[in-house]
Amino acid sequence: MSMHEYFMGMNNLELINRAPGVFKFQPHSVASHSWKVAQIAQFLGDVEEQAGNKVDWKTLYEKALNHDYAERFIGDISTPVKYFTHELREMLGNVETSLIESFVKTEIPTQFQEAYLRRLLEGKDDSLEGKILSIADKFDLVYEAFGELNKNNPEEVYLDMFENSLQLLKEFSDMASTQYILKNIMPDILNSNREVSPKLWTIYNMIFVVGDK
Repeated sequence: MSMHEYFMGMNNLELINRAPGVFKFQPHSVASHSWKVAQIAQFLGDVEEQAGNKVDWKTLYEKALNHDYAERFIGDISTPVKYFTHELREMLGNVETSLIESFVKTEIPTQFQEAYLRRLLEGKDDSLEGKILSIADKFDLVYEAFGELNKNNPEEVYLDMFENSLQLLKEFSDMASTQYILKNIMPDILNSNREVSPKLWTIYNMIFVVGDK
């Protein structure tokens, strides 16, 4: 065994498009998504530290960089499908876990297996770093959806993607990361395109204004 198959898997992730089967002006690969999530998570880690929280940076980087490696085996499954029911999400999680455990056991050198099990298995747990990963992952999806809407992509799926991402972000409303995003970044997104802004504001207000009453 060597690390050959692991490194080859990075090439596979470059070839797996996110939101497959849907027209898009700017395709995004799983590999590019992982890099962007790592960048967002890095910034959100700064936000949390400035809010007085202790960030384990090694854990955060490991979680962010590797969080979608399992898609090498199962491809990208859209968020609405993945989270359609708790049972379905649990089943997919079990499949991912089994595939990763088998891959590590057969392809990763023994002395590195413990480290790569830690890195490749599901990182979105209840730790601060796991929550930052969840927020960063969904915020990148906000930008993927917004990028297409900003280009007047007529596919309705991107409004659904935008809404679904905000719904998931709301689950972390108590986090300094989410509060920073809502206060300092979302206004720029919501106001940046006069043609699209009314639709985006309607979705945002439905989730974060009406939904809080």
